[in-house]
Amino acid sequence: MTPELKGLLLIGSIKTTAVFAVVFLCVAFTTWLERRVAAWIQNRIGPNRVGPQGLFQPIADGLKNFVKEELLPGQADRTMFILAPVMAFVPSLLLFAVIPFAAPLPLSFDFTLPLLGRFVHDGPVAMIVADLPIGFLFILALSSLSVYGIVFAGYSSGDKYSLLGGLRSSAQMVSYEIALGLSLIPILLVAGDVRLTEIVAVQQESLWFVIPLTLSFVFFVVSALAENNRLPFDLPEAEGELVGGYHTEYSSMRFAIFLVAEYGAMITMSALMATFFFGGWDIPGGWDEGEPSVLVWLATLITFLAKTFFFVFCYIWIRWTLPRFRFDQLMSLGWKVLLPVTLLYVMVVAVALWVFDGLGLAWGPTYALAMFGVNVVLIVLVFWGLDRNRLVWGQRLQREGRA
Repeated sequence: MTPELKGLLLIGSIKTTAVFAVVFLCVAFTTWLERRVAAWIQNRIGPNRVGPQGLFQPIADGLKNFVKEELLPGQADRTMFILAPVMAFVPSLLLFAVIPFAAPLPLSFDFTLPLLGRFVHDGPVAMIVADLPIGFLFILALSSLSVYGIVFAGYSSGDKYSLLGGLRSSAQMVSYEIALGLSLIPILLVAGDVRLTEIVAVQQESLWFVIPLTLSFVFFVVSALAENNRLPFDLPEAEGELVGGYHTEYSSMRFAIFLVAEYGAMITMSALMATFFFGGWDIPGGWDEGEPSVLVWLATLITFLAKTFFFVFCYIWIRWTLPRFRFDQLMSLGWKVLLPVTLLYVMVVAVALWVFDGLGLAWGPTYALAMFGVNVVLIVLVFWGLDRNRLVWGQRLQREGRA
């Protein structure tokens, strides 16, 4: 093995360890953030006893879950019951492997370790664990696997409430997985590449995709909320109806792993929103272009984290603001609204791109603003059509029934 190859393997190992360690820390911090934001929204005091401003509360919660008794229901399928939390947990973290989180870092070293030999590297290091040539498809494929953990948890518990939660989850996640994938097709049409690094690079050349593909961003946010089982789409674990749903029979660390999976998926989806629609680590004004440097790397890393946690805050804000949908409204929104509208939107974007290319427009600010004009017209039509008395049937059907 050459010293250069050893250097690449060392860098890859450090990046993998650092990224997933930071994700775990962010998950713990997000549990504290959710409780503090919920307290702020409800005009009360959140956790403030363990550490300054309650910052050590996640550590206390983790210790509590470690020492609690592990329960295994007598009627449970033991193997599936134990594997289900892991199956829900792993996909949510692996998705972070294909997300670029900062500008390249210039790095040079040449050293020798006993028994391991010489390690050499000279050049910029891409700030992504694995820049897969199928990054876009990898996200869609892996995000669909988390449903198995929830379905297996509901089925293997041998409990009716858990089984209902698992059934709801399978229907919900399959429904909104389609809309999630279709909402990203316009990005593929504009960027012309499935790698997330290239998607960020295309946004650096012009405007962030939230401007030319505004409606796609709206569809992605709604589908991501449903994929993560967050309010107003938390039907699989609706406490008022299912006592907790698919994880009713879980306790101790197995229950905690489900929470880690939920918050990990929330952070990952927030990072994807920042990457797909807000330029990822890009800083407006071209400040982050040019030769790689430590200062640029640090600035872009902070920018990416700020964008990601803005969307995490929005996740929390929505949870503590909106009420839960009924299940029939949930399925109507997925199949009768999002699916046909996203399909139509893909067709409109494809035609618009064909027309603009025919007019000789090159990708740039003018092109992006022209696409934004198309989106403004579509947004008016879509939100007028999505009036709750027209397509999401709740209030209209109730009035007709009373009449």
